[in-house]
Amino acid sequence: MQRSECSGGVQLRNRAAGSNDQRESSSTQMKHRTTVPPSKSSSLTSSPEAARRARPRPSDKLNPKTINPFGEQPRAPTAFAAIYSQGGIPCRLVHGSVKHRLQWECPPEILPFDPLLITLAEGLRETKHPYTFVSKEGFRELLLVKGAPEKAIPLLPRLIPVLKAALVHSDDEVFERGLSALVQLSVVVGPSLNGHLKLLLTSLSKRLMDKKFKEPITSALQKLEQHGGSASLIIIKSKIPTYCSICC
Repeated sequence: MQRSECSGGVQLRNRAAGSNDQRESSSTQMKHRTTVPPSKSSSLTSSPEAARRARPRPSDKLNPKTINPFGEQPRAPTAFAAIYSQGGIPCRLVHGSVKHRLQWECPPEILPFDPLLITLAEGLRETKHPYTFVSKEGFRELLLVKGAPEKAIPLLPRLIPVLKAALVHSDDEVFERGLSALVQLSVVVGPSLNGHLKLLLTSLSKRLMDKKFKEPITSALQKLEQHGGSASLIIIKSKIPTYCSICC
């Protein structure tokens, strides 16, 4: 009887010990599961070297890899399309069998140039029909009216930046419309344009590097010299030394 009790007690103790071992192993597994190893990113960000990299340096503002001052900047859309759609431009496009034309609601001679001429100049940057035609043709026809010089000259400080925006545009057709408008303006205002030429010649000199624009830009510069006089030649040569005067 003692042997059987001892053997039974040994079996119970073994079972109890086994259950204890299972509890310990399961608790150990739970500890392993709940313990999260430190991530590499946290160890990297906590290092002094990573902190120095994350903190911007003053020289980063001057680094051309960070800021490209010569890159194309985002441009806001012009208000011309909205104004035209709301009837703010006193002319409409008339589709012809051969070519289009503008129909003015009233004679252009009696229309105020401010702000109509500036609004039409803003429309030169449009790239969709009919805005492209209306702005280009409207600008041209408005400058042909009697008394145009007296009306256009006071607007030059506000008009020149708008024309420059067309001349620096990445779209080739927009640039061509801006160049044509500049020549038309020089015919009307003459030497009064000379004080604003420097603001426009920089963009023209950059486009001269493109072979397809060399001839039209050279022709435009000759028109600027022709209508601006000898003073315009000095300004043109200061910005575009390779320009050859029409007097040569």
